[in-house]
Amino acid sequence: MEPVTRAQMASDLARMGVRRGGMLLVHSSLKATGAADAEAIIAALLDALGPEGTLLLPALTYLQDPPWVHDTRNTPVCIGWVPEYFRRRPGTVRSLHPTHSVCAAGARAEEITGDHRLDTTPCGPNSPFTRNLREGGQILMLGCGLAPNTSMHAIEEIAGAPYALGKPAEYTLTDASGRTFRKVYTPHGFGATLQQYPRVRGVLREPDLRSGMVGRAGAHLMDAAALLAAVTQAMRSDPYHFVDPPPPETDGAANR
Repeated sequence: MEPVTRAQMASDLARMGVRRGGMLLVHSSLKATGAADAEAIIAALLDALGPEGTLLLPALTYLQDPPWVHDTRNTPVCIGWVPEYFRRRPGTVRSLHPTHSVCAAGARAEEITGDHRLDTTPCGPNSPFTRNLREGGQILMLGCGLAPNTSMHAIEEIAGAPYALGKPAEYTLTDASGRTFRKVYTPHGFGATLQQYPRVRGVLREPDLRSGMVGRAGAHLMDAAALLAAVTQAMRSDPYHFVDPPPPETDGAANR
C-alpha cells in the first residue's frame, strides 16, 4: 500500500475545516495516518494552515527521568514520534515548562510560546493550551481518538477542578539560552481519578466538533473556544463530569 501523501493530507485537513491562517493544536499518531514519515504530517498541517497560520504540538515530558530536571533544548518528548520530530525540526520553538511544554511553528509561534515560562501550573493562563482556547484556535485529534486531549487540563485549571492539581514541587530548568535555575511548580495530581475526555461528544455538536478522515486516520476537529465554553458549563453542574472520581477508599494523589 502506497503511503498517504502530504498533498492528500493537506486536502483532507482543509475539507475537515482547518482554518487557513488560524491556530491549530494537534495530538497525532504517525502510524494511523498512513504517511511515510513525520515530516509529511507536519508539512501537510503547515500547508493547510498557510503562511499566516500557527501550528502547535504538545511536547510533554512528565515521564522524564529524573522528573524534576528539564532542559528545554534537549529533553525529549514522551508522547510519540511526531511531536518529538517537530521539536527537532528547524524553525520550531518550544515553550519553557518542565512537564507541559508546547512546540510551535508559524506566524505566531514566538508570541504564543513566549510567556509559558511565567506559569506555575502545567496549563496556566500563559500556556499555549489556554491561549489557543481563548484566542480562536482549533484542536485536532489525528488518529488518536478524543482521550489524550491536554487542553482539557487547561479547562480543568480554569474551572478550578478539585482533582486537577497536586502538591508543589521544585524543578531545575535550563532555558534555550543555557541558563539553569530552580522554580516551584504545582504539577497535576490526578491520582486514581480516571480521565474520560471522550465525553466531550455529549457537549459539543457540529460544527464545533467535526469527525472525518485525514489520510487513513480517523480525526476529530474541535473549535477551542466552543470546547472551553461547553466543558466549563458542564463542570459547573458536576465538577467530575469528564472524569471518574477515585473510589472512597483511595487515599492520596500522585503528582503528574
